[in-house]
Amino acid sequence: MSQKQMKEAFVSNHNGTSVLEVTQGLCLPALCIVCRGLLIILSQHLCSSHTWRTRFFIDFVSLIIPLVATLTILSSFVLLEHLAVIICGAGLFYQIYCRRTCARMPVQKMLEKFLKISLESEYIPAISCFRVINSAFTAVAILAVDFPLFPRRFAKTELYGTGAMDFGVGGFIFGTAMVCPEVRKKYTEESRFYYLTKSLYSVWPLVFLGIGRLVIIKAIGYQEHLTEYGVHWNFFFTLIVVKLITSLLLIIFPLNKSWIVAISIIVLYQLALDFTPLKRLILYGTDGSGTRVGLLNANREGIISTLGYVAIHMAGVQTGSYMLKKRSHVKDWIKGAHCILLIAISLFISLYIVQVNVEVVSRRMANLAFCIWIVASSLILLSSLLLGDIILSFAKFLIKEAVVPCSWKLIHSSVTNKKHLESLVSEAERQEPSLCLITAMNRNQLIFFLLSNITTGLINLLIDTLHSSTLSALFVLNLYMFTNCLIIYVLHLQDKTIKFW
Repeated sequence: MSQKQMKEAFVSNHNGTSVLEVTQGLCLPALCIVCRGLLIILSQHLCSSHTWRTRFFIDFVSLIIPLVATLTILSSFVLLEHLAVIICGAGLFYQIYCRRTCARMPVQKMLEKFLKISLESEYIPAISCFRVINSAFTAVAILAVDFPLFPRRFAKTELYGTGAMDFGVGGFIFGTAMVCPEVRKKYTEESRFYYLTKSLYSVWPLVFLGIGRLVIIKAIGYQEHLTEYGVHWNFFFTLIVVKLITSLLLIIFPLNKSWIVAISIIVLYQLALDFTPLKRLILYGTDGSGTRVGLLNANREGIISTLGYVAIHMAGVQTGSYMLKKRSHVKDWIKGAHCILLIAISLFISLYIVQVNVEVVSRRMANLAFCIWIVASSLILLSSLLLGDIILSFAKFLIKEAVVPCSWKLIHSSVTNKKHLESLVSEAERQEPSLCLITAMNRNQLIFFLLSNITTGLINLLIDTLHSSTLSALFVLNLYMFTNCLIIYVLHLQDKTIKFW
């Protein structure tokens, strides 16, 4: 076989891993974010302010390196990683508690006072962290999968199964949906069609990127996994179609009914897979022999699976609407996180029932089980991040004047005057340091994704990844992530947002 054929075979015909293992891997970054925040709080209390180099180093070591390790050399020790991070976090929290600067009082009174504190922010930090974790995970995985160091059970599945990489696409769409213009109330009833027009216009960069990727891949003969999307289709085209369809749906249906739309679409799609020739078309083409002749046959996986991703997007819209409801106090957010966690557990129970009685998870078809799995996993991660941010808020309550980038701001005053409250928040916003890798990656997420794809392609062209040793693979992966993160970080420090629409 040629080098291209060997690489294609290396990433094909895999069956994935268990739902539990993927869930465990997703929750680890949430714990790392808590540890990173506690470390920043403690270091602020003990020493002077950090330089941008120090803060970047802290963020990279606490967020990116554990992710690389989890997907490579420590893939079989995820629970031990959880234990190590929890012990580290507990130690940091104990040190913060011992050095607390808040008024000394019994623990019960302290907790009662904390629960009544107001939280204010221009955005929900957990959503930003969710999007960044998914972006960082995807960036690591798309290169790591080409090295023998990457466990094959984490690779994208061929037909059925739950590979860790299968979560990436669905998680990206779910995360994007939570912050779409409709959720952020960027339109009024009278301007719905204006924003529909704006949504249509906003997809042109994705059209450019999708066509550009297609032309470059075909021109240089880069390896492809045909059963992922097809011959010509790619993820950018899926994003375009999902954006167009969901913009129309959100014009027709009320925002708070998005969950009904999501359930209706995916149930009807699953019925079509079960009771019409649709499934046979996806798997074997129009002639039943796996033909790739004609536009539909060539790209049948990418075109038809879009229906599943539309359902995931609508579920993300409903989640984003729930997250952006006005909640004034810590206790309100604890209730919100508890509700999201209960829904996630209910969905995992539903997933088990669907896999036993209907059909198991299939990324290739984006079927009912796949959509339930993506939404359930996303909600588990989101609830973990919410609870983690509440822990960080309590640590900031213990150490007054502590500031953690991409975390809630505490309003200690019982101010009722709205203008005064807004001035306090604005002042807090101005004082917040911009030295934050999470904020930087969230700010230029599409550029980070594009940069990761370009550098992945260059590394594959320059290095024989199939025969790389463990040490060299780890070095390349960490250098690759360091370079991509540093570029995005510098753009953020320069106050640059790369946006073409």
